[in-house]
This record gives sequence, C-alpha cells and structure tokens, in this order.
Amino acid sequence: MNDILQKFARDKIKEWLPKCIRAEQHVFKRMYSPKDVTLPIETVVDNMPQENLDWAMTQVERTFSKNGGGII
Repeated sequence: MNDILQKFARDKIKEWLPKCIRAEQHVFKRMYSPKDVTLPIETVVDNMPQENLDWAMTQVERTFSKNGGGII
C-alpha cells in the first residue's frame, strides 16, 4: 500500500473510532495492540502494520453502521 493510501486509511480510522462506543474501542485496542491496551487509540492506529489497515477500516465502518451511524 502506498504512503498516501496508508495515511488516508489511518486518518479515517482515527476519525471513525471516536464514533464507536468505548467498549468497541477497547476491543479494537485488544486486537491491534494486545500487549498494551492503555495506549491512546491514535497511537494504536499509528503503530498498526499497513497490512491490517484495510480490514481495520472495514471493522470500524461495520461497527459504526451497526450502531445506527449509517454509512460513514
């Protein structure tokens, strides 16, 4: 994934995650920062390997839509 797409994906995940409830954000942290769930969500997203970005975007979008947020 090129650098521009990575930045876009990370920015969108950071934009969408605060729209999820705290418990869902915690699940995200457990999945993508299992060794330290105390990190700020922005740090977790910044530290994610690029190969996880597409799936993470899909998960956050589905979670937000499930909660009645509609299409992001």
